[in-house]
Amino acid sequence: MTIEIDGLNINYAIKGDGDYVFLLHGWGANHQLFSPLADGISSRYTVVSLDLPGFGDSDEPGCVWDVSAYARFMVRFIGHFPCDRVILLGHSFGGRIIIKMSSMGDLPFSIDKIILVDSAGILPHRTFRQKAKVALYKCGKALFGLPPFAKLFPGAIENYKSKMGSADYRSASGTMRGVLVKTVNEDLEPLLKNIRSQTLLIWGDQDTATPLGDGVKMEKAIAGAGTDVGLVVLKGAGHYSFIDRQAAFLRVICSFLKVGT
Repeated sequence: MTIEIDGLNINYAIKGDGDYVFLLHGWGANHQLFSPLADGISSRYTVVSLDLPGFGDSDEPGCVWDVSAYARFMVRFIGHFPCDRVILLGHSFGGRIIIKMSSMGDLPFSIDKIILVDSAGILPHRTFRQKAKVALYKCGKALFGLPPFAKLFPGAIENYKSKMGSADYRSASGTMRGVLVKTVNEDLEPLLKNIRSQTLLIWGDQDTATPLGDGVKMEKAIAGAGTDVGLVVLKGAGHYSFIDRQAAFLRVICSFLKVGT
């Protein structure tokens, strides 16, 4: 299904009946990865999964968005459905958006529960090699940005970015590369204390993209604010723990959401 929001065509799927659960995917993914989860909980809930702007079959933003822009978009998207209370689940990048939404005032709906799956949002500690790589890039950008070099080597900076950037960066369009840079450099850890909804964290112990230590930090920060929170670790699972340990993941979710009880 498709809905237009602020001039963007947004692809989404909806199934089931009951209270609303919104599923937010990670970077480079799409809503179809959540199909088994939607099937598993739609007996009790209305489950809405979407391709976030710039992913899957949804349009790209018209400019470079930051996490706040995605959070505001989600508020408008949810506003198209007849619900005044919601449950939010986000994987990786989707988790970033939910953390940001939890810090927004005057939401037109209440967030009953939050599920963060291998969520992003904690800035990683940079090694010396990574710091040197960033410093080298900044020097090169400054040098090739000078008029003489810019004329002689017009594509030098972009070529360097393409070679040195991550796989996500290399596969993204120009606009989405800008989104990625803004996103990964924003530290959301200070916002975790603003989460007031009952929260479940699910993590793969082999996750190298958002390590288990990030989940531990999130649990402590959310619990420190007096919020009911729990961390479930799926053994042998990586960053896509909901796929790597699908059966175990579904059992945890169904227990948390009281599906089948």
